[in-house]
Amino acid sequence: MGGPSGGPGVEPDSTAHVITQSHPPAARSREAELRDYRAAFAIARSAMALLSEDGTVLAANGALAVLLGTSPERMTADGADTLLGLAGDPHVHAAFHDVLTGRRGQLRCTRQIARPDGSSLRAEITLSRTDTRPLLLTVEDAGERHALREKVRHLRMHDPVTRLPNRALFFERLAAACEPAPAHGTGDDSGPGPVLGAGHGTGRIGLCYLDLDGFKAVNDTLGHRVGDELLAAVARRLLACAEPGGHLAARLGGDEFALLLQDSTGTGQATALAESVLAALQQPFDVAGHRLAVSASIGVVEREAAGTTATGLMQAADTTLYWAKADGKARWTLFDPERNEHRMTRQELSRTLRQAVERGEFVLDYQPLVALDTGELRGVEALVRWEHPHFGRLAPNRFIGLAEEDGSIVQLGRWVLAESCRQARAWQRAHPDAPLVVSVNVAVRQVWDSDLVADVAAILAETGLPPRLLQLELTESAVMGSAGRPLQSLHALHEMGVRIAIDDFGTGYSNLAYMSRLPVSALKLDGSFVQGFRSAEHPNPADETIVEALVDLAHRLGLTVTAECVENAEQAERLRRIGCDTGQGWHYSRPVTAEVISGLLA
Repeated sequence: MGGPSGGPGVEPDSTAHVITQSHPPAARSREAELRDYRAAFAIARSAMALLSEDGTVLAANGALAVLLGTSPERMTADGADTLLGLAGDPHVHAAFHDVLTGRRGQLRCTRQIARPDGSSLRAEITLSRTDTRPLLLTVEDAGERHALREKVRHLRMHDPVTRLPNRALFFERLAAACEPAPAHGTGDDSGPGPVLGAGHGTGRIGLCYLDLDGFKAVNDTLGHRVGDELLAAVARRLLACAEPGGHLAARLGGDEFALLLQDSTGTGQATALAESVLAALQQPFDVAGHRLAVSASIGVVEREAAGTTATGLMQAADTTLYWAKADGKARWTLFDPERNEHRMTRQELSRTLRQAVERGEFVLDYQPLVALDTGELRGVEALVRWEHPHFGRLAPNRFIGLAEEDGSIVQLGRWVLAESCRQARAWQRAHPDAPLVVSVNVAVRQVWDSDLVADVAAILAETGLPPRLLQLELTESAVMGSAGRPLQSLHALHEMGVRIAIDDFGTGYSNLAYMSRLPVSALKLDGSFVQGFRSAEHPNPADETIVEALVDLAHRLGLTVTAECVENAEQAERLRRIGCDTGQGWHYSRPVTAEVISGLLA
């Protein structure tokens, strides 16, 4: 009675028997977990499916069926690539199979999926390999999120005043237009729109970069509210010009706008668009009870897109816009590579001017000043040259203006003065019986920005050159009207014994009465007067009469007269008869080195 199956009143251990006969406890636990997973999979709000390694849908939950507008049975009957419409995109389809075969761990892309009822769904698809054999597919409705993202992007990429694309969107489109189009898609078509590249259409690109003339005055006088309304009105007219040709109009900031011509047909199309903009802006604007008129300066650039960068194109457009303003505003100007090369050279020269003085890159040539009556060498004019390491020997007209602009003329002028005086002293010591006056050009800024009197005194003392052998040349416009410090400097130099000459006389104020009160010793007649002396067969009586009168008046004021640009013996003889004291020009000599002058003195 009490056998091994248990004592009286005790039931046999049937449960233990079943477990022993069917599944061990660990297996039962896994089975329970699997049931839980399946339940969670079925009721999950996320749309999911399990795929085999050949892409067949093994199982799909109800959320996926609802999202795709189909039944679970149909989903398991079709391959996932067909269900999701991946076959139409070779790149994405290849990536999908790379995940199935294990060559890739995950695929994530955004697709437009067609539903059976004819509607479509924008969805984010993720296919991932798992630790177990089935692959996990998740599909998420990206429509609302995409719409929100696009709305935020639109606000971020558009100007709130004009509603035009802003600087960020313009440069995005400009950069895309300068790049070659990709060979195939990337599998993610969630971007803002089609990629525009140089591989499409004409392969050319055009840009009209414009700035409103006179807009600041509107803002300053009528306020920013009226200014903003005017900008919005301008934007509408720009759109009317740009939209018919499919061009992009954008506001870059302030009163700057740009029109982008993708697949430009040539320079003519870009300039025609600029012309239409100028015509559109000619009509006045009625804004907030005011009738306002504005014009625009437009820089136009048109070129092949290949090899062009957005930065390079904008730099060219900015430079051309500057030219349009410098040329008089209310016009368009086309980019000119030669003009730009000149500008780039100017920038490079300006950048290295100061260091060039320190590196000793400047040299002096000297042009003789010859007595017209005897033919004797009376003096020389020192002319500075720049031995540039990249551009070669540069004449003064290439860099003196730049030096005056940035102030380096003071440093350069001091070097020229010191070197000229040193050389003149060497000539005096070598030829004491043939005193030679050295004439040095002085810029207005040297008089204003430096202590010219102290510099001259120090250099004369250092070199030992007598002050009477130094002549400083100033332009007529610089001397006339001098007052205050410049006038005091001229008088101090004169009292020191230094000669003062007026260069290029006759092209400026020509105020001899005023000059009688200045400490001037000599006049140098501008070469334009000597042009009329070129030929006895075709004389210019007016030039000769003017020169004769100027020489007579100068002599009455106690001034000597030098004629510049004397090119032949006939001119020299006629100038001698008129009474000019000295001549300078290629008839006597081109500018030469100090060694050549030493040879002439010997």
